[in-house]
Amino acid sequence: MRNFSKSRKVVIKIGTNTLTKDGALNIAYIDNIAGQIAKLKELGFSPLLVSSGAIGFGAREMGRTTKVVKTRYKQAYAAIGQPILIDAYREAFKVYNIFIAQVLLTREALDTREMYVNLKSSVETLLEMGVVPIFNENDCISTSEIAPYIGDNDQLSAHIASKLDADLLIILTDIDALYDKNPNKHSYAKPISVVDELTEEIISAAGGANTSFSTGGMKTKLMAVAIARKAGCKVVLAHGLLDNVVPRIMDGEQIGTLFLAAKNKMSNKSRWILNATPKGKLIIDEGAEKAISENKSLLPSGLVSVEGEFTKGDVILINDRFKAVAGSDSSSMRKIIGVHSKDIKTILGDVKRDVISRSSEIVEIKDANLD
Repeated sequence: MRNFSKSRKVVIKIGTNTLTKDGALNIAYIDNIAGQIAKLKELGFSPLLVSSGAIGFGAREMGRTTKVVKTRYKQAYAAIGQPILIDAYREAFKVYNIFIAQVLLTREALDTREMYVNLKSSVETLLEMGVVPIFNENDCISTSEIAPYIGDNDQLSAHIASKLDADLLIILTDIDALYDKNPNKHSYAKPISVVDELTEEIISAAGGANTSFSTGGMKTKLMAVAIARKAGCKVVLAHGLLDNVVPRIMDGEQIGTLFLAAKNKMSNKSRWILNATPKGKLIIDEGAEKAISENKSLLPSGLVSVEGEFTKGDVILINDRFKAVAGSDSSSMRKIIGVHSKDIKTILGDVKRDVISRSSEIVEIKDANLD
């Protein structure tokens, strides 16, 4: 169950609280984690690092000690703190003759298929070169991390693990495990060693963020677990300050909470569709909804209305129940509402596709966040 010897790609996420000590960047910890990751590389693993802290480090660099609330200040502090953070990692990994690469992501890079494919290719090349990619959200231009429980680095690490087909995600935080109750409120709360499914009981144990500079809480970590599990990726949640924690986890030691992968692994394309932000929405009739729930393609005859503006290839919502890849743009779809497939060419001219979306590109979203 905790045999990770066959794992190759390992995503390691480090939270803000783990990276700081007495209100400052903990250089000693960064040096230590670099050594742990160097051990993984010696053993043949391909580690990828997701590091929080840019906003917090930027705020502290400017002498701020209170929580940053306004978006524009979060973006400014992120721009100030990111080079501080990446320079600390560069110096730490230099000791082990390991090169690092900074990869700053926006939601668009994950949602746009072409950009995602290019991202995957670039990261694969970095790993082949022996480079350790260090990921963070590009907070200076992105606002997704600022919204509650959307785009925090817990979920970013899970998206990276999912999209790059990682075998294991290790979330290092300032708590030692998932508990059956909130340990801050219940002295009798017990740590959970292994989680097979994200049941209602497990989800109810989650809480919110409670620190000045971090954006994640246990709820966001469980949302990250749900994303990774669907990719066939195991997740370990553990205290980041435990001695030699990463190699010990890889050795199979019973540390923290292990979340097992979902039994039915989704394809990479389906996971991309499921996790992408929809650009528009379709309303379809009952017959069409029944058809696509039976793994059939969506035809224009079942289309009732089109909301929003999108292009061919964008991900769209269907009746708030499905996500799908649009077979044509929103303008064209509005022209063929309720039309039989055989009549599309007469209306739109020479087109290659006679369906709104193919069955292979439609994913039900009832379990999109937690399962």
